[in-house]
Amino acid sequence: MARDLLAQESVDATLERITVSATELVEGCDAAGILVLHDTKVETLAATHPLVTDSDLLQQRLGEGPCFAAAHSSQGERVFRIADLTAEQQRWPAFAPQARQLGVGSMMGFLLFTEDEDLGALNVYSHRPGAFTDDSELAGLLLASHAAVAFSAARTHAQMERAVATRHLIGEAMGIIMGRHHLTEDEAFDVLRRYSQESNTKLREVARRICEEGSLP
Repeated sequence: MARDLLAQESVDATLERITVSATELVEGCDAAGILVLHDTKVETLAATHPLVTDSDLLQQRLGEGPCFAAAHSSQGERVFRIADLTAEQQRWPAFAPQARQLGVGSMMGFLLFTEDEDLGALNVYSHRPGAFTDDSELAGLLLASHAAVAFSAARTHAQMERAVATRHLIGEAMGIIMGRHHLTEDEAFDVLRRYSQESNTKLREVARRICEEGSLP
């Protein structure tokens, strides 16, 4: 599985393989997804079932729930396990009964992190209360450890590919400006930079338009 995760060709493919692996390897898991928290807004990635997205959006709307608690934990908790949603009225009085109505019986969450960054959380769900055992938690923890490394590597690779593509695009645009206006390389780049600042347009977008139109917009 670890080799398979690292062999995926994109970030999205890596995330999908992580969540599918959770349904295959974690005993009791009916659905899985990755949650990224942006302050109080949630982003659900690679959900294997609508239940995952519905649960994430419910926590966002209510501003409470296990994923929020884990993400904001001052104690640095990396794993949470809820054996039975019907018994969680005290911790999450609004979330627990509504999550049960969605069909969540029990759930676990594992923060995805490396030494350098927190990447979100892998969350697994079961329709049945008491579905997850100690073995389930251990399998989820091992999966999350490999998943974090693969997720980080895939994202870094994607960022490098975008950087190379952007540099190539800017170089092509500079060549067009140099040829049309008889400028040096530094002068052409200065033209691009100034236009980007004055028009409040990203440098990559300016370069793309020059390459498409043959001149400055």
